[in-house]
Amino acid sequence: MGMKLSQFGFELPEELLAEYPAENRDEARLMVLNRKDQTIEHKLFKDIMEYFEPKDVMVLNNTKVFPARLFGNKEKTGARIEVFLLRELNPETKLWDVLVDPARKIRIGNKLYFGDDESLVAEVIDNTTSRGRTLRFLYDGSYQEFRKKLQELGETPLPKYIKRDVQPEDAERYQTIYAKNEGAVAAPTAGLHFSKHLLKRLEIKGIDFAEVTLHVGLGTFSPVEVEDLSKHKMDSEEAFIEEKATVTINKALSEKRRICAVGTTSMRVLESAVSSNHTLNEFSGWTNKFIFPPYDFSIANCMITNFHTPKSTLMMMVSAFAGHDFMKRAYDEAIKEKYKFYTYGDAMLII
Repeated sequence: MGMKLSQFGFELPEELLAEYPAENRDEARLMVLNRKDQTIEHKLFKDIMEYFEPKDVMVLNNTKVFPARLFGNKEKTGARIEVFLLRELNPETKLWDVLVDPARKIRIGNKLYFGDDESLVAEVIDNTTSRGRTLRFLYDGSYQEFRKKLQELGETPLPKYIKRDVQPEDAERYQTIYAKNEGAVAAPTAGLHFSKHLLKRLEIKGIDFAEVTLHVGLGTFSPVEVEDLSKHKMDSEEAFIEEKATVTINKALSEKRRICAVGTTSMRVLESAVSSNHTLNEFSGWTNKFIFPPYDFSIANCMITNFHTPKSTLMMMVSAFAGHDFMKRAYDEAIKEKYKFYTYGDAMLII
């Protein structure tokens, strides 16, 4: 019998949702779950050094968040509308899939104006879902100038649960220090805990790094609304694995090293590119892989992740990796010990 949505519910006290990141990236708290011994330890993130040996591999998702949240005004009424850029459909015609809020105020044919000088205009051309729309941006300049304008007008897309205003430092802190391929609308949060200093220390110790890309979209965060998990459909997200990463990871696989997926997004892209003989293939395309228990993982034998919200697909993947009962025990302990949850929260290492 497959697992049910209700098995992933728990009471999460509101004060445990992290509104701000830890003062220093690598000094967030770290809970270490040892699956073999079924033990739980409490550490700081920088202590992950202790759990890795030379030639072990950490798999990093190098996606970069772009400032995807814009605020515009509706023609005639001037109503303030939030537009969340999800993905570019066509660079030439400047077509984008977006979410709009409040959705009920927006109809096909409406125009939205952005910026104090209203130099950027968008027209609603399609209703894709209840909240989603397709917009065509009307802009006279070149494509490069258009993208620059979006950067200028957009703000860091912090998740909705963070009620405070976006601070200037969020632009840096809501980004991993190794982010390079722009395209995500949310940060791969497990990676936010790595500081330059910690990466250097891991490198000196002889840890290998393999970079993959998964552009985090709303697929990662879309709520599961069916009790039978096998009926949930993930939204597709774009992902890439280059040859260099496959060589590093397959070598570590053959040598039975520790291969650590940094974050659920890294794990998803790895599991989307498994060959028939359980090695890693190169990959370029879209994945809607949904991992929930029971599931046999092929590549990574270790993972770093944050503490996730109830009934989220992220929590389901962690349950599949750690074992459901062990994960529930860990989450109970996290609440008791007042670990911080979600985007800017604390971390968990599962070995």
